[in-house]
Amino acid sequence: MTRERLAEAIQMREEGRAKQDQDILKNAIALLLELDAACPNDAEIVFQLGVAHDNSGLGEQAIPYYVRALDLGLSGPDLERCLLGLGSTYRYLGHYEQAEATLRRGVAEFPDNRALQVLHAMALYNTHSYKEAMEIVLTNLLETTSDEKLQYFKRGLMYYAQHLDETW
Repeated sequence: MTRERLAEAIQMREEGRAKQDQDILKNAIALLLELDAACPNDAEIVFQLGVAHDNSGLGEQAIPYYVRALDLGLSGPDLERCLLGLGSTYRYLGHYEQAEATLRRGVAEFPDNRALQVLHAMALYNTHSYKEAMEIVLTNLLETTSDEKLQYFKRGLMYYAQHLDETW
């Protein structure tokens, strides 16, 4: 029964997010809080509470849920999304060092997730690690673009992405 209600809450949260409907999001949070009270050590429920608060624009309130979900041993795709959500939330609230550390962990555990990489670069920028941030952004751009002019210069640009301070 709990899994069906969790699926219902996730669907409700997704609908509220898509429609930007705060009433639907409040109902999703209420259902998730009920589920959390019944199953307080369920990392997935706690994670979904973090996402629902984030989707509602309540980032400060989302953080403790994300952290608790991590502490409860969240894994797999939910862990990936949790690290992204927590890191992004830390960043937009101005907690740059926590954002950088969280997103660095996310990139280490999920190296193919370009969203984590780019958000990590943004946090690096905020912590004044400009060179590392530029390297990440340039590498992601060059690995994903189909722009002919960038592709023509790709080899040189990839070199400079890692050697930004070099001159001839």
